Amino acid sequence: QLDSLLKKMEINVAEAEKRTGKNTMNMQETYTVYLIETRPAEAVPEGGTPATPDCLWRRYSEFELLRTYLLVTYPYIVVPPLPEKRAEFVWHKLSADNLDPDFVERRRVGLENFLLRVASHPVLSNDKIFFLFLTEEKGWREAVLETGFQDKVDSRLKSLSAMFRVKNPDKRFTDLKHYSDELSTVIAQLLRVRARVADRLYGVYKVHGNYGRIFSEWSAIEREMGDGLQSAGHHMDTYAASIDDILEEEEHYADQLKEYLFYADALRSVCKKHDLTQYESEMAAQDLASKKQQKEELATGTVRVFSLKGMTSKLFGQESQEQRESRLAALEQSIQEGEELLKDKNTECQEFVRTAWEDIERFKEQKDRDVREALISYAIMQISMCKKGIQVWSNAKECFNKM
Repeated sequence: QLDSLLKKMEINVAEAEKRTGKNTMNMQETYTVYLIETRPAEAVPEGGTPATPDCLWRRYSEFELLRTYLLVTYPYIVVPPLPEKRAEFVWHKLSADNLDPDFVERRRVGLENFLLRVASHPVLSNDKIFFLFLTEEKGWREAVLETGFQDKVDSRLKSLSAMFRVKNPDKRFTDLKHYSDELSTVIAQLLRVRARVADRLYGVYKVHGNYGRIFSEWSAIEREMGDGLQSAGHHMDTYAASIDDILEEEEHYADQLKEYLFYADALRSVCKKHDLTQYESEMAAQDLASKKQQKEELATGTVRVFSLKGMTSKLFGQESQEQRESRLAALEQSIQEGEELLKDKNTECQEFVRTAWEDIERFKEQKDRDVREALISYAIMQISMCKKGIQVWSNAKECFNKM
């Protein structure tokens, strides 16, 4: 296994910038571009300065093109997903507008994460087109289109119906499909609950601002208690204001879970492509069986299935010995080709299962590790938020004590 690209290169999506330009329809549009910085990952000597990074700008649609290329070129790999195009599962105070600065910032983090995922993948990181995506601003789009991957996309469209016609589905992939469906359902529910909780928290925190207002109004009419009330009000205001940053940070953990919501789609995509390779090998087997049956009928002169050819030969006399022999020879040739094709398709199918399963095992380990970390970080964050809440009320209590 070759070393992943991350060992040789540092990759950052350093910033996002809004631009306005003409689109293909010659209409004005505003869009966001992201700055990708790369530099060699060499150890910098003490006191030395690191190499200046190479920089280039990419639009979200170019990231999409790269991912489509990877999906088509590596059908047996669980290709890392991109961050969402429009915000979903958000608490209502958070803008879902895709040019909103907070959303753009979270998307910048998500795009960087996507590049790091690809760059650390044992297979994807060695792809030439991916390397060009990071290093060649101008000729990249042409290079990716020249690979002809889009023709493969079109020819694979039939795969959609193939899954319904596979005769002996592979149990492992059927189970994987169920697993990915259930995974996306569970994570979607989790994200919905979290958004509802965030909404309620937001309300509770902001209402503390009313305590602040009342305490400071009250302090204005009290001589002895004035200072204590004023300070307590100040603590309440601080508390009310702190929720914006808290929920913005929480969104970061939600995004980590959301990535696995989209990963479920990548798993389903591998299952679909497995169905297609299996369907093709089943079709080759069926085709070969029917040719062998034709040969047997021709050799013995018995027709098991009614056919127009059989009917015409009864009406207009048998074909000559020569005609029969040349037909037999052609069938022989065709059977040989059929056997070769079947062998190739079976090998392709076995190879697909082997490589896909290797990548699925790698993915599962990564998923267990990431989800565990995200949930633990989320829990730690909730605990620290509650501790801050206790602290605010303890401070208020001190203020009341001094009155």
